[in-house]
Amino acid sequence: MAPIAVGDSLPDGTLSYFDAEDKLQQVSIHSLADGKQVILFGVPGAFTPTCSLKHVPGFIEKAAEFKSKGINEIICISVNDPFVMNAWAKTYPENKDVKFLADGSATYTHTLGLQLDLSEKGLGTRSKRFALLVDNLKVKAANIEQGGEFTVSSADDILKAML
Repeated sequence: MAPIAVGDSLPDGTLSYFDAEDKLQQVSIHSLADGKQVILFGVPGAFTPTCSLKHVPGFIEKAAEFKSKGINEIICISVNDPFVMNAWAKTYPENKDVKFLADGSATYTHTLGLQLDLSEKGLGTRSKRFALLVDNLKVKAANIEQGGEFTVSSADDILKAML
């Protein structure tokens, strides 16, 4: 499948997360994005260096700026189980705006056409690093990295795409 691109409709999918009471929940992407402006960004793995030290912190730090520009939701997805995503989210106690959603079997990642085969490194199928700007389920910007790069999908890159 071709990767999701500008002009495409954001497909629906169900992802997992833990709520504020630490109860496992399921949520559809459309329930979070329909009629809203959202940023959906994906990372290859929780607790990995670039994801943990650069990608996620950038979106947390810029959350207020995104909100002031009309963004309703900031969603991080990764091909990890919800327990790992929950533990990872807790390492950012200052975070109030980024939702951490688990795509444990990479089903939604495949639907987006953004899977990355890291079997050689013992990691199996993961997500490419990406950031999507979505307005009422229509992709307005699709910043998709090649390999393990981090050159086009940062919070600053999405802010530039919003101009």
